[in-house]
Parts: sequence; C-alpha cells; structure tokens
Amino acid sequence: MRVIVRTASELCITVGALIVLFVGYALFWTGVRAEGAMSDQIDRLQRQWARGSVRPADAPGGRTPAPPEPAPYRAGEPFAIMYIPRLGATWNKPVLEGTGRDVPARGLAHYRGTARLGQRGNFAVAGHRRTYGDPFKDFPRLRPGDAVVLTDGTTWFTYRIDKGPYKTVPTDVAVVDPVPRASGYPRPGRYLTLTTCDPEWGHSHRLIVWAHLDATRPVETGEPEALRR
Repeated sequence: MRVIVRTASELCITVGALIVLFVGYALFWTGVRAEGAMSDQIDRLQRQWARGSVRPADAPGGRTPAPPEPAPYRAGEPFAIMYIPRLGATWNKPVLEGTGRDVPARGLAHYRGTARLGQRGNFAVAGHRRTYGDPFKDFPRLRPGDAVVLTDGTTWFTYRIDKGPYKTVPTDVAVVDPVPRASGYPRPGRYLTLTTCDPEWGHSHRLIVWAHLDATRPVETGEPEALRR
C-alpha cells in the first residue's frame, strides 16, 4: 500500500510540475517570443517603407487625397502597423494577412476576404487577449470615440470606434460582414472591426468593436492628431 501511495504521490508531483511548466511557457515564453517577433515585423515594414514608397499624389485644390488602392496582401506577411492610444502611448502592433496558425505569434491577423485597409467595406482584424504578447489584453477598455490608427507606409488611416465592446459567440461570423448587422451601421461604408477572445483566460465568447474611417492623411504630412495627444 505504501508503494502505491508513494508512486501516486510522485506521479501527482510530476504532473503538477509539468502543468506549472506549461503555464509558464504559455504566459511567459510565448509572450517573449511574440514581442520579439512583432518588433521584427515592425522593423521590417519600416525598413521596407524607408527604401522608397509610392506616395499618393496631391489632390487638386489642396484637398486630402483619397486613399490609394493597396496592393494585394500576401498571406502571412505584414502590411500595416496599428496604434491604439487608449491602450498606451507606446502600443503598436503589426498587422499580417490571414489567420494562419503562425500569424498570432507575429502580430494581429487580418481576416482574409474582408476589405483592405481604408477601402470600402469592412477591414476586420483579430488579436489574442492573452498569450502571444497579450496584444488585446486591455480590449475591454476601448470606448466609442476612441481612435484606432493604422499606416501602410504611405497613408495614415484614423478610424473612430462607434460601438463596443460587444459580446457574442465565436459562431457569429456576421460581425465581419461588409455591414455587420449588430454594428448599427445603416449602409455600406469604410469600416473597421476588431475581435478578441472573452473571457480573459478563455475563448467561449468574442468581444467586438466597430469603427468607421474618420480621416486619412499622407505619411509625409506627419502623424495624425490622435497620435500627437
């Protein structure tokens, strides 16, 4: 009996140690790797943009030019940087094309098939709430009126949140429709949808915010006001 009890105790200790190691990996090591990977993606984009980008031509009469049609996005590749002032003055994350398994380890994921940045339709992006750098850990802090700013190296795009965080279930794929039915938008436009998991340490539900494109400006004119506050 003592042998059985001792063996069971040792087995419980071993299992417990493995659980602790796994939790440490999930909470710490994936975060360290993701932060490094996201920094690398941002550096890569900035170097690419510094080598020479095509700037949108000035519109007649000094008006702000319409956002140029972006080139097709390549699966798994970064194409933009997102800033959300509400989440911190230094908060910035790369946006990559697609939701493949390796994308969350390197940045935010653009839902393939949704609109491209700044274009008519719904530009939809997902991010982890926890693990992989915790990019959307503070997602519940977002409020209507908050700015979500993105750049593709030629243009700044400032979106303004209109609704959310809105809680729904993972099967509610209509949240990324061109005109999401729960968003309150009455007609097609230039929209942004952000999605993440809920609760903080689970994935039984999703949190959603919807925003509209509020302003654009060429990169050479400087940062938008939302990033200068």
